[in-house]
Amino acid sequence: MRYTLIGIVTIAMAAATPAFALSRAPLPGEVVVEIVSDSGSSFRTIPHQSFRTNGTQVVKNYLEARKGENYGIVIRNNTLERIGAVIAVDGRNIISGKKSELKNSETMYIVNGYDNARYDGWRTSQDQVHKFYFTEPVDSYSIKTFADSSAMGVIAVAIYREKERPQPLYEGNKSELAPAAPSRGSAARSKEKMLSDEGAGTGFGAAQYSPVVTVVFEPERVPAQKMLVKYEWRDVLCRKGLLRCGQDTGNRLWDEGGYAPFPPGYPRN
Repeated sequence: MRYTLIGIVTIAMAAATPAFALSRAPLPGEVVVEIVSDSGSSFRTIPHQSFRTNGTQVVKNYLEARKGENYGIVIRNNTLERIGAVIAVDGRNIISGKKSELKNSETMYIVNGYDNARYDGWRTSQDQVHKFYFTEPVDSYSIKTFADSSAMGVIAVAIYREKERPQPLYEGNKSELAPAAPSRGSAARSKEKMLSDEGAGTGFGAAQYSPVVTVVFEPERVPAQKMLVKYEWRDVLCRKGLLRCGQDTGNRLWDEGGYAPFPPGYPRN
């Protein structure tokens, strides 16, 4: 049986150890984030922006959501390093349910080097998630549970490298127990009326078996990558001009019109 890894962030204790270098070489290889349907196919994605800021590569895309359809978030770690991924949907951390700022102090999923992982829902226990599906904002988990619309319609992933650790002069045989899995509070929250009903949100769907193992992971302070996906219904993308949704005008050289037409007013036999 394959287990998903959850990283519990550890706080480094002050000790007489060498200081870490302030900069590291760029992340070798590439970490790819995809939004896929239950069938495994990708949703239509429209590139928007790609830039680098404060040491983080940021990519922003639009995505065409399909109402009522389940989806998953796939991370392909094409690097040799173990990485941590803070994932937020509609502004909520998908493991803890807490409001997310994509910080390195949040609970995150761990993906080993040259490995892939798929995350299909809101984690409610050590071995269960409730599936993601595209829905109206008023039916979204973020609104129904937390009355939070501050980041509605956004899937966000921050990729963290693991902090380098100084090599000890010797290694003893010592075992380390992983900390207990995080527990999520279930305080009741009031609902919030949405200002607009044309947006999209993510619902709290059917339960799915998804066992995890908790491991210790000490992330760097700044993420190496951020992927932000703004998902919208097709008609909204059309209205914004992000999709070409009008009648096809054809191609003037490719689409032949048959015989040559008569000029206006020319007598016909």
